[in-house]
Amino acid sequence: MATVLSVSGSPSPASRTARLLRHLDRRLTAQGHDVIPLDVRTIPAEALLGADFRHPAIVEAAELFDRADGVVIGTPVYKAAYSGLLKSLLDLLPQHALADKTVLPLATGGSTAHVLAIDYALRPVLSSMGAAHIVQGWFTLDQEITVADDGTLTVAPGTGESLAQVVDQFSHALGSRTALLAAAG
Repeated sequence: MATVLSVSGSPSPASRTARLLRHLDRRLTAQGHDVIPLDVRTIPAEALLGADFRHPAIVEAAELFDRADGVVIGTPVYKAAYSGLLKSLLDLLPQHALADKTVLPLATGGSTAHVLAIDYALRPVLSSMGAAHIVQGWFTLDQEITVADDGTLTVAPGTGESLAQVVDQFSHALGSRTALLAAAG
């Protein structure tokens, strides 16, 4: 079907955000999409903080965005905004890196006070980068994500169903857009 870039903007190696994304990646893969995970924290700090547009890791990230039909952007919310790590990467991508892309914004956080961060902080940036279609995003409370000692992730009932629905809507929008572009040649 489509190629999906799944981007985690969390700086933590034990991130609930990244684990939630990888959990949702499996759903997208089961729906026939080719999913490519990208953990921004694996990009060298000197490239991100030094704004080294020519660093091989930045060039590779830009190529991944270019190749993707759709992009899932996941971020923890700190102080009512998406992570600075994610911001660092987005600032280094070409201005229209999301042109012709379907985008699903997701966020995690410790309080419902941050629920609007997707619409007021992240969505405007994604839109300014040319996203063709930004589907309805989803905010998940940290307490609704449980990680067992073996790494198994469980999402609280209700939230899990809502997330599945959001991912399915993204998949449907992505499939529709991919079919339209294929028909246009």
